[in-house]
Amino acid sequence: MIVVRSVLFNVAFYVTLALYLIAALPLLVLPRRAIVGMAKLWGRTSVWLLRVICGVGVEWRGLDRIPPGGLLVASKHQSMWETFALLSLFDNPSFILKRELTWLPLFGWYTRKAGMIPVDRTAGRGALLGMARAARVLLDHGRQIIIFPEGTRRAPGAAPDYKPGIALLYGELGVPCLPIALNTGLYWPRRRFLRPPGKILVEVLDPIPPGLARRAFLKRLQETIEPATERLVAEGEAALAAAGYERRLAQVDGVSAGRS
Repeated sequence: MIVVRSVLFNVAFYVTLALYLIAALPLLVLPRRAIVGMAKLWGRTSVWLLRVICGVGVEWRGLDRIPPGGLLVASKHQSMWETFALLSLFDNPSFILKRELTWLPLFGWYTRKAGMIPVDRTAGRGALLGMARAARVLLDHGRQIIIFPEGTRRAPGAAPDYKPGIALLYGELGVPCLPIALNTGLYWPRRRFLRPPGKILVEVLDPIPPGLARRAFLKRLQETIEPATERLVAEGEAALAAAGYERRLAQVDGVSAGRS
């Protein structure tokens, strides 16, 4: 049933995405908030589909720690899930994303209209400074800048790899940084379509105030996010093991490997 439900979810997820991309076309002539609102609705729909089809719910922790107004948000990144689900946590969010995504038909148009911040990860410090300038403009309008400090998805248990871009942003923007820990990689693994039932855990941690030296900030950020993430992953793994899903997933992977 895990395989069947996972297939059904993946079909439903991408069909729903295509429908939202088409339905949002008229919003391109409306104010930016309209596209942001549609993106939030798509995110909530996708979270609902995952719960209804695959039995994967979500528990949000520490939401009372989110300060009002503009801020920098640094989230752990383990799966595609947080690229849409985190939208609903904030009033007027903007993601920092790789530039190539803005080239995609329809999707790229919406990212530009919504004021997302593209960055060329191969262009060095100049691109990072441009990213910081764009973020500064959005912060002046009270927006929340969401960035994945490691730049790409990392599997649960993988060694952390925090990039200097987050420290540059923190130093240039002078606003609090809100860390987020999660265990989404257990339920939406990278390069695997299986979605075992369970509960995704997302925890908003205490904001880091502005004013730290960049090296001290990066150290504090990692020492804040990583232990919390390890705790959430351990909690999720224990729940999967208690339900017998770790063994079943291993069996499915073994069969798949034998056929390949």
